[in-house]
Amino acid sequence: MSRPRGPLSFLVAAVVASVGLLAAQPAAPWPPVDKAAERWVRETLKRMTLDEKVGQLLAPAINAVYTPSDSDVDEQKLHLVRDLHVGGMHVFGGGEPMPQALLNPNYGTSGGASRKGDPYAAAVFLNRLQQAAKIPLLTTADFEGGANYILNGATRFPRGMAIGATRDPRLAFTAGRLAAEEGRSVGVMVDFYPVLDVNNNPRNPIINLRSFGEDPAFVSEMGRQFIKGIQAGGMLSTAKHFPGHGDTAVDTHIGLAVIQHPREHLDRIELPPFRMAVEAGVDAFMSTHIVLPALDPAPGVPATLSRPILTGLLREQMGFQGIIYTDSMSMHAISKNFGNGQAAAMAVKAGVDQVLDIPDPDAAFAAIKAAVQSGEIAEAQVNASVERLLRVKARLGLHRARTVDVAAIASKFGGRANAGAAQEICERALTLLKDERGQVPLKAARDADVLYLSVIDYASGWREGAPSRTFIPELKKRWPNVTAIEVSDRTTASEMELIRELAKRADAVVASVFVRISSYSGRMDLSPAQVSLLESIAANPEKPFAAVLFGNPYTAMALQKLPALLVTYEQIDAMEAAAVRALAGEIPIRGKLPITMPGLFPAGTGLERDAPQ
Repeated sequence: MSRPRGPLSFLVAAVVASVGLLAAQPAAPWPPVDKAAERWVRETLKRMTLDEKVGQLLAPAINAVYTPSDSDVDEQKLHLVRDLHVGGMHVFGGGEPMPQALLNPNYGTSGGASRKGDPYAAAVFLNRLQQAAKIPLLTTADFEGGANYILNGATRFPRGMAIGATRDPRLAFTAGRLAAEEGRSVGVMVDFYPVLDVNNNPRNPIINLRSFGEDPAFVSEMGRQFIKGIQAGGMLSTAKHFPGHGDTAVDTHIGLAVIQHPREHLDRIELPPFRMAVEAGVDAFMSTHIVLPALDPAPGVPATLSRPILTGLLREQMGFQGIIYTDSMSMHAISKNFGNGQAAAMAVKAGVDQVLDIPDPDAAFAAIKAAVQSGEIAEAQVNASVERLLRVKARLGLHRARTVDVAAIASKFGGRANAGAAQEICERALTLLKDERGQVPLKAARDADVLYLSVIDYASGWREGAPSRTFIPELKKRWPNVTAIEVSDRTTASEMELIRELAKRADAVVASVFVRISSYSGRMDLSPAQVSLLESIAANPEKPFAAVLFGNPYTAMALQKLPALLVTYEQIDAMEAAAVRALAGEIPIRGKLPITMPGLFPAGTGLERDAPQ
């Protein structure tokens, strides 16, 4: 797609105008490595064996759940630390179903749903691994929505597109800082954020709402402030997914994507936010498993395994000196196309410093070591990677103290102030795309009979919990006479007819539409029957009707015939609460669309509504 022009110009101008307000924010807290730390780096590197150097290039995964010290899991992780000398650990959440049922008892029982991890379990396990490691571990996590993205009890922030809809870079800084403070308290040092992909493809099934928007300049400035915020909160920031995952219709968790754009297009659209990140002092980059022939003509070689892209472009041309991570090597774009050991060795040869989430760490270790011994990978390159990793660890002070105070987590993790900051972002992100009948706020008396439809893409795999679990009780506080019904891809034709009859008797209808953007799904649409149901119910011009879109904002394109569309860009409790408040007229609506919906809603669309004084 061509570069968006015009509609976003006011957004970019608003961001630029706000930058001056950020001058007083704290700078990145990383002082130059002092002489003692430099000496530790130099002496540690000098003493390391080849096995220890190779191990530093690996960052396998752990789950943040309780793990007894005499368990198989504990033994396996200690093997990685003591025998393979791994350089880091990547923290995931839990691995069990998370039902949290509301309207449907089957939520989370299938489809790969997993519960979130426990912050105390994570901290205790990481402390134990740190104590067992000869060299401190560089721990990482995906905190795209804050630490609550994987850990219970933390603050759940909206992701990139919601923050973009606020047009306020100060909120990007704040979200980054608070998420980092919470994450660092449990022993995680690297946040794989911000997402700097420019989402200019409406059919992108995996970046989508994780991006700040479609304009490279806008994405760059919001990303810059997020980087500063993460660093101010005490964590390392990561620019991802280099060199750009925004213009693809393939989820690389499922398959290998190819972007055929010429170099000129990449320089104009995909690469500017990453160039900004280098200039802004971002600490790390994460590669993407996408083939880009304009950058590397070798057939079928994704960026993660490409030396022309990671070393030639990122290191040599763009001048990046920090840590380069792979994306997860368990993703099917890699695991289904390359052997475990082969892929790890190829990534290191390409210029990666740490190979992330390897399906078979022992095979990866053996393959990398063999490649070094054969001369396929220069030992000098390995030394350079290890030195970068050691220097980063020294910057974090890990050569002095590598564990965290578990007792202090409660005072730093979550809390009302942080929740209030997240709520502000949610409320300011709300974007009213259309309101043909002037029915937002909802024109319904307090004693009105309100039919509420919880319209979901498919019933299983709700990692964030049951849809509408906050919306329904909040709606009932304002309109007590609410009848709530779920509509999914399992709803039969006869059931839909019954719903149509109920809608005729109701005084007003509110529909919340939940379409997820989630890994390994590839789905991002409602069924035609669901769309038809909503259109038929909304056809009565006399009946108040409002649709609130959670998750994929591009769902509005399929629902363009509905009279009122309120977009939230998320599917979290705080956003559900914000949407109800907006429908009730309790808060203003000010958000602006940071993307284009071709032929319908240009970037910058957003009707405004004032809250009553």
